[in-house]
Amino acid sequence: MIGFIRGKLVSKTPPQLVVDVQGVGYEVEAPMTTFYDLPPLGEELKLFTHLVVREDAHILFAFSTEADRMMFRTLIKVNGVGPKLALTILSGQSAEEFHRCIHDNDVQALVRLPGIGKKTAERLIIELRDRLPGVADASGSSLGVSSLKIAVNNPKQEAISALCALGYKPQDASKMVHAIPQEDKSCEDIIRLALQGAAGK
Repeated sequence: MIGFIRGKLVSKTPPQLVVDVQGVGYEVEAPMTTFYDLPPLGEELKLFTHLVVREDAHILFAFSTEADRMMFRTLIKVNGVGPKLALTILSGQSAEEFHRCIHDNDVQALVRLPGIGKKTAERLIIELRDRLPGVADASGSSLGVSSLKIAVNNPKQEAISALCALGYKPQDASKMVHAIPQEDKSCEDIIRLALQGAAGK
């Protein structure tokens, strides 16, 4: 897995970028949120990446923040949502707007995004309602991208993501993690206890 690339920006034609990394040109695909943060051509940048391997191609997706990459990885775990549609969602809404749509069950706002019909919008809401970190704070107000970045370091959310990567369904991973008393436990401790609990059933 390629975690990130650092190099000079050679070209940018949405949704594709080319980054020169020590003489090797990496062609990547990125959402518009990443394009908004790009430096001028010829300057150095660092992008967080996710590699998708298909039978006919290896596609590298790139993001300006770890929060956007986490959102992308969360989206592609939803049944019926592939990398291209996840990129469309990230390009069409900010993380804050998307969180609000999920939290408020706002199907109409989601179907306005290209490629998303009513059934897909409803599936997104059902599957992501309990999985997105920091959808709302204690007062019920929506949190922004800065808060989402903080959530990347939330041991509980990291444990859920890790369990999903191991092949558990998002709903099952969430139940496994929430069943564990989590006071002062690290992500590794939560994962270990969750797996022990699953093995004991």
